[in-house]
Amino acid sequence: MEAAVETPTRTFIEVSEVWVPEDGRLVLAEGNYAGLDAFEEASRRTSFGMGEGLPGKAWAEARPVVLKSFDGSYFKRIEAAAEAGLTSAVAIPVFDEDELKAVLVVLCADDDSRTGAIEVWAGKDDLLMLEDGYYGAAKHFEWVSQHTHFPRGQGLPGGVWAAETPILMRDLGSGYRFIRAESAGKAGLTTGLGLPVPVPGVAPYVVTLLSARGTPIARRFEIWDARAAKVGKSGDAVLADGVCERDGPLWDEDNPRHATPWKGAIGRALGTGIPVVEGGKPGLAAGYGSMVALPIHQHGEVSHVVAWYV
Repeated sequence: MEAAVETPTRTFIEVSEVWVPEDGRLVLAEGNYAGLDAFEEASRRTSFGMGEGLPGKAWAEARPVVLKSFDGSYFKRIEAAAEAGLTSAVAIPVFDEDELKAVLVVLCADDDSRTGAIEVWAGKDDLLMLEDGYYGAAKHFEWVSQHTHFPRGQGLPGGVWAAETPILMRDLGSGYRFIRAESAGKAGLTTGLGLPVPVPGVAPYVVTLLSARGTPIARRFEIWDARAAKVGKSGDAVLADGVCERDGPLWDEDNPRHATPWKGAIGRALGTGIPVVEGGKPGLAAGYGSMVALPIHQHGEVSHVVAWYV
């Protein structure tokens, strides 16, 4: 019998939501609110037109959007967020070519010890520049990131840009491939997940999730490859990379793990092309309390699913 994972008391991300278009507005499809019932109820009563609120802004501008503070902003649920202790959010639109499939929104709380990073990198000329990011207490790492840029193929963002695939990096504080290793080590950042965010238009976008051991974004990351040439069967996906604090490697090279559309959370993301958020359900993979599965669309099909578990 598999032992349940001991869930950390504080995580970098508090709430994850999926908003989908319906009759010209974005409505809540599902979310994990970690017991923040009043904020969940406020969210279920809310919808967004194009350009309205954080999900609507990501839709209208067709790009990932970071909102570091809600006070005095266009965020529509300010009072409910304040009561729940939520202070910032990031919205990631999921496009299938020109069609918006969904907007994934993650919300965070701020304090003196919560450390991590959610970054949005945008292509400008031949470089990726930091468009915005939320870093919690990692202020020096934030400063370093604001003064760093990446050519194609360099570092985690540049590697994702060049390969057009999600990439996992381990041991950020000591890895030579991670350009900001010294400041990452001082901030306690350990694991990085970079993912391409295809949107209409020519500008490339890359989102990076950088997790610290004390207040993790996730305790397990997975990258599923759904490209037919890699899987051998159209529609399926194979676990191409993964890392877990407890279990180490999550796949066997001799018998790669497969996911089938509509079966399980990864299969649901494959089949629908829409992010999946689950929390508080018995039987969630390896006893984790919550998970997010985010599909990436390229060339008219789901090419990858990235998943993270807490």
